[in-house]
Amino acid sequence: MAQADAGALASPAATGRPERLRTADGVPLKAALRRAERRRKIAAFFLVAPLLFFILTFFVFPIAQMMWRSVDNPQVVRALPQTLEALQGWDGEGLPGEPVFAALHADFMADMERPRAEQATGPLAVRLNYELSAARSAITRTARQVDGFTAPYREAFLDSHRLWGDPELWRIIQREGRPLTTSYYVAALDREFDSAGNVVQRDEGRRIYVPLFIRTILLSVAITFLTFALGFPIAYYLSILPMRYASLLMICVLLPFWTSLLVRTSAWIVLLQQQGVINSALVAMGIIGDDGRIAMIYNMTGTIVAMTHILLPFMVLPLYSVMRTIPPSYMRAARSLGATPWTAFRRVYFPQTLPGIGAGGVLVFIISIGYYITPALVGGQSGRMISNEIARHMQQSLNWGLAAALGSMLLVGVLVLYWLYNRLVGADSLKFG
Repeated sequence: MAQADAGALASPAATGRPERLRTADGVPLKAALRRAERRRKIAAFFLVAPLLFFILTFFVFPIAQMMWRSVDNPQVVRALPQTLEALQGWDGEGLPGEPVFAALHADFMADMERPRAEQATGPLAVRLNYELSAARSAITRTARQVDGFTAPYREAFLDSHRLWGDPELWRIIQREGRPLTTSYYVAALDREFDSAGNVVQRDEGRRIYVPLFIRTILLSVAITFLTFALGFPIAYYLSILPMRYASLLMICVLLPFWTSLLVRTSAWIVLLQQQGVINSALVAMGIIGDDGRIAMIYNMTGTIVAMTHILLPFMVLPLYSVMRTIPPSYMRAARSLGATPWTAFRRVYFPQTLPGIGAGGVLVFIISIGYYITPALVGGQSGRMISNEIARHMQQSLNWGLAAALGSMLLVGVLVLYWLYNRLVGADSLKFG
């Protein structure tokens, strides 16, 4: 009887505490809800896991690898460890002493004992040649003769190649004897190291990359503006047409996507060249003389014309998707309240198209700033963009470090411009469809 009274006193009703809700199988409701939420998150993770793996493997990892290669500098450290240690006491003036040349000889001999696939002399020659012309020939010629060198080694190295007597080569070896380097970014900014190790600007005739960056940005802005000027009327006309006619014209807008990019670019070469269709038509109509044909290809004009045509659909589609949702009654209401057609368009219709303009502008600008094929085919010297220089270093000069530095700077520049757009306009206002 006493136990029953104690149980009654301890019950939720007796103590005044609310009874904990439970599921049918006796599990507390809060625990069951947490378990269900955890299962839902695990299921969602497995659904997006393939996409996450794809992004990490084919997007994030290559970008990280590119940025790492722009500062990675293992060639000198791997090939000349004893030489770098001997150079620690050198002040950079004149030529190093005999101990440094003896250490250099020891490094060359140690490299010759490695398997051919692991030898570091070849990468060392290529790396030093990026910094000083003829360094590759000095390394390779010395590597063929070093087996016969005898002390004193300083005279032997000086006899093998004149560059060993240049203090600039030794300063480069000392400076680049670190696992990480900023040399690629210094070169990408059209700067170089002087004899004292300070970063200075290159001579005006050797400045390449900064003018290319500026040209790339200006061309991208011009192409974005032209696609907007051409695409806005097209999108507006499509938005006011009945759907059956708008769908037919939309096929014409999307038709370039069904043709190879190389074919479209080649077609512009046929149209724009001095003996091409446009110049021949102008001559036939008497507008220009046969000796006054206009140079519209292999220059900046060719790049702008071809890229504007190729990127025009990327401006039309976001504009059309926004304009289609604007009720026509807004313009009629503005007209009925006394606004002129221009005032109604400027103050009522145009502000509602800004999300589409922003989306199309960002899309066209980002695509054009990294374009490669079209400027390479129709741009010539004045129509090249920074992407063409990056490709040249990757395919011809094989200076992958400099190419990675240029690519990293281009990536950071695009991110900065997007950040500025987000701060000034707001990325949440973009509407791609």
